[in-house]
Amino acid sequence: MKEIVCKLLVIGAGPGGYICAIRAGQLGVDTVIVETVKAGGTCLNIGCIPSKALIHAAEEFEKVSHMAGPKSPLGISVEAPKLDLAKTVAWKDGIVGRLNSGVLGLLRKAKVKIVHGKARFRDGKTVEVETEMGTQVIRAETVVIATGSEPVELPSLPFGGPVISSTEALSLKTVPKKLIVVGGGYIGLELGTAFAKMGSEVAVVEATQQLLPQYDAELVRPVTKRLGELGVRVLTGAKAKALSDEGCALLIETAHGEEQRLPADRILVTVGRKPRTEGWGLEELDLDRAGRFLRIDDRCRTSMRGVHAIGDITGEPMLAHRAMAQGEMVAEIVAGKKRVWDKRCIPAVCFTDPEIVTAGLSPDEARAQGFEIRVGLFPFTANGRAMTMLSEDGFVRVVARMDTNLVLGVQAVGAGVSELSSTFALAIEMGARLEDIAATIHAHPTRSEGFQEAALKALGHALHI
Repeated sequence: MKEIVCKLLVIGAGPGGYICAIRAGQLGVDTVIVETVKAGGTCLNIGCIPSKALIHAAEEFEKVSHMAGPKSPLGISVEAPKLDLAKTVAWKDGIVGRLNSGVLGLLRKAKVKIVHGKARFRDGKTVEVETEMGTQVIRAETVVIATGSEPVELPSLPFGGPVISSTEALSLKTVPKKLIVVGGGYIGLELGTAFAKMGSEVAVVEATQQLLPQYDAELVRPVTKRLGELGVRVLTGAKAKALSDEGCALLIETAHGEEQRLPADRILVTVGRKPRTEGWGLEELDLDRAGRFLRIDDRCRTSMRGVHAIGDITGEPMLAHRAMAQGEMVAEIVAGKKRVWDKRCIPAVCFTDPEIVTAGLSPDEARAQGFEIRVGLFPFTANGRAMTMLSEDGFVRVVARMDTNLVLGVQAVGAGVSELSSTFALAIEMGARLEDIAATIHAHPTRSEGFQEAALKALGHALHI
């Protein structure tokens, strides 16, 4: 097979990789991208997109289920609904397929050559790809590593049989009667909440003393309350030990040191993700590490000249939109533009019920960095739009410097607050002060008014609380 020579080679067509390749192609850079499975990576195929589809289906099912009861406050009554999970999953797969085809179309439009197969490095400029047609050798001036991440497997609970990862959870054909979620982070709670709404009896086993340990307790409290309303059993400070001998229960150690047996049809292990560093010849490259991740500078350059790395393989936060921003930046650098990573914040969203959004610094993080701060918090119980949508739990919180009122961070928890994430990030990126937000006219009635009111609260003159 004829050797391919190009200016830019991207390994991995996930969010970071395909964005990098598309932008490079737009800029006239001769680009090749290699993908083992499907374009779109974990996010599009077995992560962000399919999980949000399942979460939405679960929310709709729960809404209709409430309407089947005698206490619907909206005055709507329906027959008891039924859920065909196989049909739901087929709908989800259809969305994934459309987006996957869209990514391939965008790559072709940008004149990017797509090679399907497993890549392995010979050296920092050359890879071999095992394709259906045989071994393809590709040489490039610059290489971008965008191999992503994969679920962490517990030695005591290897994947297989009733023990599943998020990948298998998104393709179940029936709703498990009893589901145990090991790991109370965002992936576990997002999927656990969805299955609880679809009718599963769900228990969450979390080793730390708080669910969603990456968030402060004030943000997590409404989520914990909602889990209780859904009948989800929460065991914090508990450790998953092993699968029972007959494979139908999880053995755990509680926070009090007692051993318990939790019956389960499925055990969903969501204890984190790790960079995908094996199986593609990383040992052939002399790359510095930062723990398990590849070390990069503010231009996503690794320790080897001509080799960049982006996305989950470069460390936290392991978010698709971070990878996309890195990919775009690297493409422009390769094309000769002057770019540097200069982000004040990267917003993060947890699609639980209610949702959580964070951008910038929390109050504790700001204080730890030596700032004297003002904090303004506005509850959705005082927001008209939240009331009309039967979703008053949660709040918006703004953190600002005491001396200048410069906004350092914004957090929110509530129904639909994920759609406010870009507003929060934009305010921080543009160096907004509390007065800027307070003086901006926010449409009424919307949840976004909570942002304005939180800024007013921090300034000492909130209008609606």
